[in-house]
Amino acid sequence: MVGVNKAILIGNLGKDPELRYTPNSKAVATFSLATTEKWKDKDGQAQEKTEWHNIVAWGKQAEFCKEYLKKGGSVYVEGRIQHRTYDDKDGNKKYITEIVARSVQMLGRKGEAKEEPVSQDLESSAAEEEDLPF
Repeated sequence: MVGVNKAILIGNLGKDPELRYTPNSKAVATFSLATTEKWKDKDGQAQEKTEWHNIVAWGKQAEFCKEYLKKGGSVYVEGRIQHRTYDDKDGNKKYITEIVARSVQMLGRKGEAKEEPVSQDLESSAAEEEDLPF
């Protein structure tokens, strides 16, 4: 049986993307994305919860993210969920869950003059992911 691992997020960037290069000169960009859910509780009071997601983009898509995405900007991200571990500078094991972006599209804000949507839709390879610089 074939499995499906797909995440679709629409949210706002928490900071500008950071761009790094692996030892093999592959570009990798990372950024945080906030998604907010709003609802009314049983007493009719407005409630809100924000989730933060770690996003990773590779290659030309990473360079696109660094050039066009800015803190606070609204973006659509489609990709797959990945869990991994790494050792920090002090040797402590860290666990991280992230979305490896397959498609990234900037979204305009209400009231902004909107140009053509800018998007990047690229596949990432397993070889690139094994080259994480952090």
